[in-house]
Amino acid sequence: MPALLQLNAVTSQIFTGIGRSPVPVLLPFDTAAFLDARSKGAPASLPRSRYQSEFRPADLFDAGPSGYDAVFSLEPGAGSDMPRRTFARPVEVQITGSILTYDIRDPLAGKGEAVKSLSAQFPDLRRFIREGYVRYAFTRFGVPYVVSIQCLDSSPRARRLACREAYPVAERFLKALRIAGGLPSRPRNDLPSGVAERPAEKSPDFSYRPSGDIILNSSYRKLGGRADLTAYSQIRFPLQRAAAFVHSQSFRNGRSRERPTDESVGSNTSYPWRDTFCEARSFGVGQCPGGFGHQGQDIRPAPCSAVNEAPDRCDPKQRAVVAVRDGVVIRSLSEQAATLQINTQNEHIRFRYMHMNPMRMDADGILNGRYVGEGEKIGVVSNYLDHPNGTSRHLHFDVQVFTRDGWLWVNPYVTLVSAYERLIHGRGRQIGPDSLPSPAVAHALPQTVVHSGSQEGSDN
Repeated sequence: MPALLQLNAVTSQIFTGIGRSPVPVLLPFDTAAFLDARSKGAPASLPRSRYQSEFRPADLFDAGPSGYDAVFSLEPGAGSDMPRRTFARPVEVQITGSILTYDIRDPLAGKGEAVKSLSAQFPDLRRFIREGYVRYAFTRFGVPYVVSIQCLDSSPRARRLACREAYPVAERFLKALRIAGGLPSRPRNDLPSGVAERPAEKSPDFSYRPSGDIILNSSYRKLGGRADLTAYSQIRFPLQRAAAFVHSQSFRNGRSRERPTDESVGSNTSYPWRDTFCEARSFGVGQCPGGFGHQGQDIRPAPCSAVNEAPDRCDPKQRAVVAVRDGVVIRSLSEQAATLQINTQNEHIRFRYMHMNPMRMDADGILNGRYVGEGEKIGVVSNYLDHPNGTSRHLHFDVQVFTRDGWLWVNPYVTLVSAYERLIHGRGRQIGPDSLPSPAVAHALPQTVVHSGSQEGSDN
């Protein structure tokens, strides 16, 4: 048997589905030591961390036609040679290896610094901090791999991991990487963009302002938004029912910033929709002119008074949130965000949901590795941000695509426009400063070679 197939036969008992990966799977797992221990009759009860440089058993392992993703954690105090850190919780390390990468015309792509202690093992490795993660990007077997840890470039705190504390954890992880299975990588040609489906019949009421047309002065340093006419995937709309509204939850009239709590705020529950991707926040967003932004879009369901339902059946606290595609959940216990990952022959993409109650998601099993079907209920619209009532009642929804710099945020606005049109069976009307024609809605498929992607389709 070829060596990788032999490896898969052994490691599939630990990493389910590893043989589905079309690229060699690198994990912090010492397969040779594991096999040697088995041959010498070592008991099966030995802790997995013994073979994983003291990283816990994988919190998530998911392999599919475009590659694989895994999440491992290192407990506080693990590793006698590790420097002491202030952060008091396990540090989660993600790794992705993918035969597919997305061209998002990234002005910051390819930056980073070498890490001398790892240069022999990873000659082309780059370390850099982007969009709230320290990332280590390298190439093996012609395949891009990225190891990343969420952190803040700030002083260490017990509840907040500083990037300087993340460095030794990531580098311990990288030094422990071994081939654990998968398949030999094969060359892939560029995949052409497709076109997202849009209804032919016009909607009598749905309208939206253009992508990039954010509220005046609501962006970081007042640098404005950025038009992105790409539908990154053909998805089901993330709320179970219409009507729904995409609006700013923080800005009014371009002058003030506030936290609305009134569920009947008229400007938030009416058309037209408005893009908020590049609104000022402290989150890094490479696709925004100022480098910081909102990362996604905020969606509010219609108030009960506007829904054509019997009054006793409309509960504003039970508006269902659903999976936008068939996929696997990425979420640890107590986390505030739930991420849905899609791994197919032509897509490697993530959708993140925020502000649902984490205790409710824990109880419902919305946790690492759970597979959900498109349209399956995964929660309800809520107002959780660090605690109940921490924000207004809405769903924050965003999209990440895999690039050679790792998972990066892209604007989901046009993706949501086309999804909403399919939900209501009617094409929306774009209105804006200059009454521009409706933008093309392209289904952006991943590409293995960076070049300018096409944006097909028209409103005619």
